[in-house]
Amino acid sequence: MCALFGWLDYKGIVPYRVLRKLTQALANAAEERGTDAAGISYVKDGKVTIFKRPKVAHKIHFNAPDGTKAIMGHTRLATQGDKKQNYNNHPFAGHADKEFAFAHNGVLWNDKDLRKDGTIPTSYIDTDSYIGVQLIEKQGKLDFDSLKYMAETVEGNFTFTVLDQYNSLYIIKGSNPMYLLHFETIGLYVYASTESIMKKALKQLGLHKFESKCINTDEGDILHIDRNGKITRSHFEPKIYRSKYVSWYDYDDSPYYNMHEEILLAYCGCYGVDSSDVELLLDYGYTCDEIEDMLADQSLLQEALKDVKYICGEDIYESCYGGVF
Repeated sequence: MCALFGWLDYKGIVPYRVLRKLTQALANAAEERGTDAAGISYVKDGKVTIFKRPKVAHKIHFNAPDGTKAIMGHTRLATQGDKKQNYNNHPFAGHADKEFAFAHNGVLWNDKDLRKDGTIPTSYIDTDSYIGVQLIEKQGKLDFDSLKYMAETVEGNFTFTVLDQYNSLYIIKGSNPMYLLHFETIGLYVYASTESIMKKALKQLGLHKFESKCINTDEGDILHIDRNGKITRSHFEPKIYRSKYVSWYDYDDSPYYNMHEEILLAYCGCYGVDSSDVELLLDYGYTCDEIEDMLADQSLLQEALKDVKYICGEDIYESCYGGVF
């Protein structure tokens, strides 16, 4: 459960100080999904620049230079790859027919298999996400076709973002969340993994007062936003996975939990939360977004668990004794 965030300014009318504050506000708000590391990428003098540190976002000064047209950012909750080795943190640098930076929200689990069978070479970078960079590089180009190949080759839970040296932004939408807004009057796109991150950042700057339109992104979408603000789309075919959390009575082989729910069960231990508690909340009917908020604020989590356990305890009592007493 990491977070993606960023913006693309295609009219050049938003003041530099506002864009600089927007970067920091988005990064700070994105801490709710990852505090192990944070980083941004941007283009300077035609070159992709990456700045990242193994620190919580609010302790990092993100200061892209005046004239920056786009920012692609990430806050990390480390699952694979030591965060203290900064090369394991996002964004990652890549090069095909052009330079690019790459960031990922989610978990990929076939990286070792792809290295073992020779699809991609071994690397000193331990993070599972880095296979996305290598798969694009293997195609020798950065375009819809190479991104489709990458998204259909990896297995896991993901949404990816890519920024190239020409200030074009790509969003590859898997099963993980993405919230994209277009402020047409001021020529600005802003994105974040969740609506709550977006609202918190925009409110801090007062940008929520400007008219905006939510740009829909569905699983399987590949969006390209060029430096002039034009959006083009392509598509990849999402893989269907059989969940490891399968009930004994699921004779139709359907998964008991969907991919977003599975990732919560895999990640919750990083927050010191037992997966059985997350299962309880899911089975009671809490949404993934609600539970993610609880993981970030464990006072909410404990309050919800207390209520659910009390209610479930009553249900169990009534089912056993028919409410006779």
